[in-house]
Amino acid sequence: MSIMAVLAAADKAEFGFVRDTVEITDSALSKQVAILERVEYVKVTKGYVGKRPRTWLALSKTGRDAYARHLAALRAIAEGRPVRTG
Repeated sequence: MSIMAVLAAADKAEFGFVRDTVEITDSALSKQVAILERVEYVKVTKGYVGKRPRTWLALSKTGRDAYARHLAALRAIAEGRPVRTG
């Protein structure tokens, strides 16, 4: 969820920024991003800044919607309201 939270705050974020913000290794972030990409929550874009390769991550519409539903469910739980699914 922390990866989703970081990406929800921006249109896109550089891989290294997300890694440093959520305080995980490159390998761990790569694995999590692969899972999120497979379920179409995250879009991965590769390119260059100057001659240096870069990877940018962004939430897809599906990912933003899923994250919003998750936050709504957490708010409902915190407020003692029934959680609506689907």
